[in-house]
Amino acid sequence: MLSEKMTDALNNQLNKEIYSAYLYMSVSAYGSYSGLTGFANWFMVQYQEEMAHAMKIYDCINSQVQQVKLMAINQPPTEFESPLDMFEKTLKHEQFVTKSINDLVDLAISEKDHATNIFLQWFVTEQIEDEGNDNGIISRLRIVGDNGNGLLMVDIELSARVFTPPAIL
Repeated sequence: MLSEKMTDALNNQLNKEIYSAYLYMSVSAYGSYSGLTGFANWFMVQYQEEMAHAMKIYDCINSQVQQVKLMAINQPPTEFESPLDMFEKTLKHEQFVTKSINDLVDLAISEKDHATNIFLQWFVTEQIEDEGNDNGIISRLRIVGDNGNGLLMVDIELSARVFTPPAIL
């Protein structure tokens, strides 16, 4: 059974995951508006992933017969200076989420909540992947710079991404 403190922390993380989805939807919308449909696609797939993350936490709380408490979602940014700015801002957000997940793991360990600790390990691994993806794209965007042809090549690359739901929700 989840403690009240762990339930509150998981509900807070659920809210952060929904905000993450909202952020990625906003960045996707900006990509579409800017004519970068590949970027828009990449961020929309990320939106879907973040919603799947939120649902994993939602299901975890419910499975422990605790109350899910949805909270207000802040407005994400809607303007970006460049495709590089889009990814730098989302990387910064992913680093924030990584810290939050790590804090949850620390709480689970301090409460000797082994089940929640095991559950959270999936998120630890996922954050490594998310930050790595952002860093890889940021590296390519720095190489490309303001070169329109290079930017279009990255846009085409990003258009190939598809959402694959996690095997276990």
